[in-house]
Amino acid sequence: MKQLKVILSGGGTGGHIFPAVAIANEIKNLVPQAEILFVGAIGKMEMEKVPAAGYKIVGVPIAGFQRKFTLANLKLPFLIIKSLLRTRKIINEFNPDVVVGTGGYVSGPILKAATGKGIPALIQEQNSFAGITNKILSRKVNKICVAYEGMEKFFPANKIILTGNPVRQDISKVSEKRDEALSFFKLNPGKKTILVIGGSLGARTINEAIGSGLSEIEKNNIQLLWQTGKSYYPTAKEQASVYSEKNIYALEFISRMDLAYAAADIVISRAGASSVSELCNIGMPCILVPSPNVAEDHQTKNAMALVNKNAAILIKDAEAREKLVKEAIVLINNTAQQVTLRNNISQMAFHNSANVIAKEVLKLAGYNL
Repeated sequence: MKQLKVILSGGGTGGHIFPAVAIANEIKNLVPQAEILFVGAIGKMEMEKVPAAGYKIVGVPIAGFQRKFTLANLKLPFLIIKSLLRTRKIINEFNPDVVVGTGGYVSGPILKAATGKGIPALIQEQNSFAGITNKILSRKVNKICVAYEGMEKFFPANKIILTGNPVRQDISKVSEKRDEALSFFKLNPGKKTILVIGGSLGARTINEAIGSGLSEIEKNNIQLLWQTGKSYYPTAKEQASVYSEKNIYALEFISRMDLAYAAADIVISRAGASSVSELCNIGMPCILVPSPNVAEDHQTKNAMALVNKNAAILIKDAEAREKLVKEAIVLINNTAQQVTLRNNISQMAFHNSANVIAKEVLKLAGYNL
């Protein structure tokens, strides 16, 4: 049988990159000799994260549309044309059997180039509200893997497969890692722990709310693991340094998220699709603060899918500075509410999503296991 060749494309944020890497890992698990190539946007985090995961990536000069007027938008048509030409060249040279897009504006040109040549293609839509690029591409691709029910309002029903979102493999057994986690982060086993994750790029509103509430957190004898992202880290480091002996830690980026989840009693998070899927998979009581700066306000829709089933607490971004820390302290001291949230969010989890999607990719490539 000829060598299987797959292109994966997705980026801009960890929420698009980690699912793509999880699918790639599963394809390699099923077909070890498969050749996999990633396509990313030059200058974006995928150009660093994908090679760190062990895969080759090539960059294209694409950028996203800025909703406020900026000179960068004037360059966008030229970048799109350049990216389409570049992706056609990549398709011709690599000659893939199948192409997979996991979101972010970089997926558009490569999927358009692939479908234009009649190469089978699959979209993995992580959110409960589809973005415009995926809605346009859905007419041409063969399959669309989704994480939420009711996606027929965006995509042709006959192409949809309900798979859930792939999550990082290392988070699957976090409950067994608590002792290791407490030791790794130098936490006190006798104290309760809040984990704050604003997404791979950080979240200013969450960071400012936590920063101004550190004295309340310390006063209630609570530990804190606070992932800030790059831009807020210098400020957070200074704010947290006062409480370092009280197990309150600001961290720019947490590489061992499995241990961070294992150490946590509750989590404060944005409501990006990957974060929500991870929280469902580990059954974590959480407070979600949806980002208002995303297309179609899709993070609020992701969060409401959980809130409507009493599986998470939602605090609006505009109210976070006033309410977030207070609500977190109430929740961490309410064991009964934590149990309810844990039970309900666990029921919303999809397990083995990466494996299910990888098998669909192989089917489209005509590769029989």
